[in-house]
Amino acid sequence: MTGPHRDDRELLAWLDDRLAAAGRRRTGDVTVPRVRPWGTVMRAETDRGPVWLKLPAPDTAFEVALYPLLHRLAPDHVLAPLAADPARGWLLLPDGGETLRDRPPEEFEQVLPRYAELQRALAPAADELIALGVTDMRPSVLPRRLDEALALVDGVAEVRARRAWFAEIAAGLAGSRVPASLDHADLHPGNVFAADGRCYDWGDSVVGHPFGSMLVALRGAGDRAREAYLEVFTDLAPRAELRQDLRRARIAGNVIRALTWHRALSADPGHGHGTAHAEGPARHLRQLLSASAWQCP
Repeated sequence: MTGPHRDDRELLAWLDDRLAAAGRRRTGDVTVPRVRPWGTVMRAETDRGPVWLKLPAPDTAFEVALYPLLHRLAPDHVLAPLAADPARGWLLLPDGGETLRDRPPEEFEQVLPRYAELQRALAPAADELIALGVTDMRPSVLPRRLDEALALVDGVAEVRARRAWFAEIAAGLAGSRVPASLDHADLHPGNVFAADGRCYDWGDSVVGHPFGSMLVALRGAGDRAREAYLEVFTDLAPRAELRQDLRRARIAGNVIRALTWHRALSADPGHGHGTAHAEGPARHLRQLLSASAWQCP
């Protein structure tokens, strides 16, 4: 960073101090490869490889405290943070290597059971996650979340007619034998490291039915990927019941994604207008108009 302001100098001092505590030393300038309404990502070279400094926007700052909790509860499934300062919203992470973004789809499919195991491990901590600031999107509150989305998102008035139907979907999901857990809400190959299948970028995550993660994860995937994921839950319910839960959760996931998109875009004064992301909230809510496509009562 050139010509640092006072806050930049404070941030760099913190970075260097935390690196020293982790047995590392910065060997180059800090670059800023990504600035988005929902957060800024910085990169620094060290004598033990690159590190990443993440500064989420206020509405997604829970991610800073979330990483240490995830690593404590499921250390084999997430990156071990080098440092986290929830009060200032600063998160320091090691480099996880390449992601699965450009890998064959089969590699991502193989990660889904591992991700399901993570969700099983986190289910007992659902209340703790909510207390940390992760948004409550459990089935019992989903009708209210739809009302919030309809009040926030323009151009979707016709979706209001689907509220009673959506409430039935939420009620059915509330009866699922699969307990609530962490839903990444943006699980795709670009958010999974190729070397070990660890997931990252938890800024969109919510607490809800775990199958909501499959709205994004199963796009373009076949039955084999779906069944590989569901296999981890077959001790809880018959597979046919799990498939019904999955359909309901993917419907509900559209409301969740509409709200997470709106939250992210609202961090920018222009609310994302004129960007490729601006239509995200409305696009997801309009999916509720395609009830027949979901094959779910």
